[in-house]
Amino acid sequence: MEELIHFDKQLLLWCNGSDSLFIDYMVTTLTNAKTWIPLYIALLYVVVKNNKSAKEVFYIVAAAGLCVFLAGGLDDMIVKPLVARWRPTHDPEIGMLVDVVDGYRGGNYGFFSAHACNTFSIAVFFSLLMRFRPLVAAMILWSLTNCWTRLYLGVHYPGDITVGLIWGGIVGYVVYRLYCRVTTPAVYPAKLCYIPIIVLALLFLYAIVRGMVTAYVL
Repeated sequence: MEELIHFDKQLLLWCNGSDSLFIDYMVTTLTNAKTWIPLYIALLYVVVKNNKSAKEVFYIVAAAGLCVFLAGGLDDMIVKPLVARWRPTHDPEIGMLVDVVDGYRGGNYGFFSAHACNTFSIAVFFSLLMRFRPLVAAMILWSLTNCWTRLYLGVHYPGDITVGLIWGGIVGYVVYRLYCRVTTPAVYPAKLCYIPIIVLALLFLYAIVRGMVTAYVL
């Protein structure tokens, strides 16, 4: 176990930070939950457009909310304070070695990553719901990008991310199965499923442009 923990810390230091202000600012944009609000709006638009009754829309919105509660909510309220594993930025052993980006250190405890479990639970749920391969790939990329930003910022160990992804995947799948017990999922046409993909692409582009402008212009 000691060797595994040591490897986890060394891997984190390898992933953490860079000498590029552009990447620093791009990552701080990508890791900000507010950046992804247009994605959530796009997913909601597709759900509303493809489901005729308000009841069906409510079921899906409630299921997505349940994903976030079971994934990140329980993590923040129960697991993190119970396990009490220091974030790398607060870890007495390696905290001074972590490259802190723009003064961001996060809360005291980091096991497991709420970013990882929240985003992956949503990615799994909507991938199963819409069953459109390009959207599945885009949602998984979105979740993994969020995970990478947490490593880059030094606020989670790879082990925190891995457990978060596993728990998020379980939550997303279980919530989808519960949803299927309540109602029959609609079939989502490709033309609607491309909307969140396009929005995601634009948000990634926004993060890149914002990183460049902040680093090299402002």
